[in-house]
Amino acid sequence: MRNLEKYKGVIPAFYACYDEEGNVSPEGVRALTKYFVEKGVKGVYVNGSSGECIYQSVEDRKIILENVMKAAEGKLTVIAHVACNNTKESQELAKHAESLGVDAIAAIPPIYFHLPEYAIAKYWNDISEAAPNTDFVIYNIPQLAGVALTQSLFTEMRKNPRVIGVKNSSMPVQDIQMFKAAGGEDYVIFNGPDEQFMSGRVIGAEGAIGGTYGAMPELYLKLDEYVKAGEMEKARELQYACNEVIYKMCSAHGNMYAVIKAILKINESLELGGVREPLPSLIEEDMEIVKRAAQMIRDAKAKYL
Repeated sequence: MRNLEKYKGVIPAFYACYDEEGNVSPEGVRALTKYFVEKGVKGVYVNGSSGECIYQSVEDRKIILENVMKAAEGKLTVIAHVACNNTKESQELAKHAESLGVDAIAAIPPIYFHLPEYAIAKYWNDISEAAPNTDFVIYNIPQLAGVALTQSLFTEMRKNPRVIGVKNSSMPVQDIQMFKAAGGEDYVIFNGPDEQFMSGRVIGAEGAIGGTYGAMPELYLKLDEYVKAGEMEKARELQYACNEVIYKMCSAHGNMYAVIKAILKINESLELGGVREPLPSLIEEDMEIVKRAAQMIRDAKAKYL
């Protein structure tokens, strides 16, 4: 019997944590994990886009997940993104994730080469086969992967009993409705784009996974409360406030995740390092943006919590 309740809620995408030399910091990973436990989120999505996964080695990703699981102590739902741009390494990460006891693994489609749907399905199923006792989440992010999850591909993937849902990061909120209508109550659809958290939840997403949640988890937890309670005017106002923070964070020269890590240093005293090249690092002029965004988050928390 599927246990889907553990996936229904606010699930921040986990950030890559580095030391001063730019190597993965186990201490940073454990500190960030404990931060999420304390904030009361449903779970974490590890080694995805926000975790800079395509710029990390297989060993990096293993170290990160091992330390997340160690620090989480069973208090968080853990979804591990395991996709690499080849099947063999993806299977290695899937097997490793299952050995650690994660709740689910997830994977984007193969990138660069535009493969036919039957090859994408085989890639996902081969990864899932390497973790035969673990749930599998399809990660649909066509604007970055270059290929979209179609209804025909979703139909094919539902033949795999381990598939339990879709992390939908495509921009049309209608896609959530279409995947939910096709899968019904046996599948969880996660809202991906943070700027449409409210819209995705209203149209049928039971859970949400997002890259900016970590900077302001309390605000998204409150937004989720408003949606559940049907308080749509309050939800819309808070969604707008969250979006203004996102727009500010995206206005820097440096990558948004570099901005978020700097915000977490100011607001939460977390030392998570920078971002891995070729992602652009912060420049001196970005610090005014960082400070302003950090203040916007504090102001929103004072207003809405």
